[in-house]
Amino acid sequence: MTDMAASIDPSPTDWNGEAMRRRIRRRYAAERRFKLLGLAAILVSAGFLAFLLVTMFSNGISGFARSEVRLDVDFPRSSLFLDPAALEGFGADQALAGADFPEALNEAAQAQYGDSGRSLFSEGAWIGLRDAVRDDPSLLGRRATLWLPASTAIDIAAKGEGEAEAERLKARLAEAGRVRTGINWTFLRGSDSTDPSAVGIWGAFKGSLLTMIVTLLIAFPIGVLSAVYLEEYAPRNRWTDMIEVSINNLAAVPSIIFGLLGLAIFLNVMHLPRSAPLVGGLTLALMTMPVIVIAGRNAIKSVPPSIRDAALGIGASRIQVVFHHVLPLALPGILTGTIIGMARALGETAPLLMIGMRAFVAAPPGGFADPASVLPVQIFLWSDEVSRGFVEKTSAAIIVLLVFLLAMNGLAIYLRNKFERRW
Repeated sequence: MTDMAASIDPSPTDWNGEAMRRRIRRRYAAERRFKLLGLAAILVSAGFLAFLLVTMFSNGISGFARSEVRLDVDFPRSSLFLDPAALEGFGADQALAGADFPEALNEAAQAQYGDSGRSLFSEGAWIGLRDAVRDDPSLLGRRATLWLPASTAIDIAAKGEGEAEAERLKARLAEAGRVRTGINWTFLRGSDSTDPSAVGIWGAFKGSLLTMIVTLLIAFPIGVLSAVYLEEYAPRNRWTDMIEVSINNLAAVPSIIFGLLGLAIFLNVMHLPRSAPLVGGLTLALMTMPVIVIAGRNAIKSVPPSIRDAALGIGASRIQVVFHHVLPLALPGILTGTIIGMARALGETAPLLMIGMRAFVAAPPGGFADPASVLPVQIFLWSDEVSRGFVEKTSAAIIVLLVFLLAMNGLAIYLRNKFERRW
């Protein structure tokens, strides 16, 4: 018996033995490799994120600037034939609509820069001429100097990315003090346009804001109440199991399916206005609710049973236990799920394309039922344009979308931390 025991291993737990030291070295080596792999994964992820941000900002920061060319207009000799008195009162818009501002711009550009003068200005430069006359009707009686949007070629050349011929033309204009570059306020407060120098992001931004408001007002209360019922009140039977499975499956359904559902119900059956934030919000709410329900159930389930038992033990009713104790403790987890769902909804394009929110909308929406576009769809439409001027506008719109997303997530995180309670 003694010989058998001695033949096995006289000291299997000998910490000073060579075998134990080898095992310890292998464990430490495995731990170091795991740490290095984790660090490498973080560095790769940070590298891709940095590459994305640098690319977007380097391509899009110029979209927030616009180049303008100086134009001297002799209004008394132009073909406008407008009476300053006609621009006062209710008939001003009709008088402006009847004037030929594009022809007046062509005449002034040709007189100052020659036959190729019109090519220096953008297609919508005449709108700046019209707005100047509307703001100051006294211009019609004198000669005035205006700064109007430059053409795409001159604008890109002024930002250091143009072709050789455009660079030379821009250099001559710069020597004469007839070109300048400044903040593109039109991009921040305008809407969609066929002219890249006149496009703006405000219309799509307002459409996204209204759509997110509708989505939140519908998805959050319904999702939270559904989670409370399923976790606290619903009986455990096969019908409840079917509902739970259906909710879990809905969270994984492709977003375009929800677009088809919104098209069938809200447009074809309910006849709601097409391409409206109301319909877009309802469609995205259908897509967001399963995520909120699942996150809400997990957050409610994580509340310790002792909290419920203590509240019931001092005489609280079932609904008081839920709304006074369980929900406040589960609210941070619920808000986390809401953040994830709303962030997904903000970046969605496919379901909104199905309900017609890819229309050309030249004015910001005035309400929830007005035609509108949203930032992801606007980015998609601009990325498909042929004009070189839309490239930087697309990247600039992506920057606006990222800032909007970060602001929305920051607000949600602040609310989550504010309502967070520890037990």
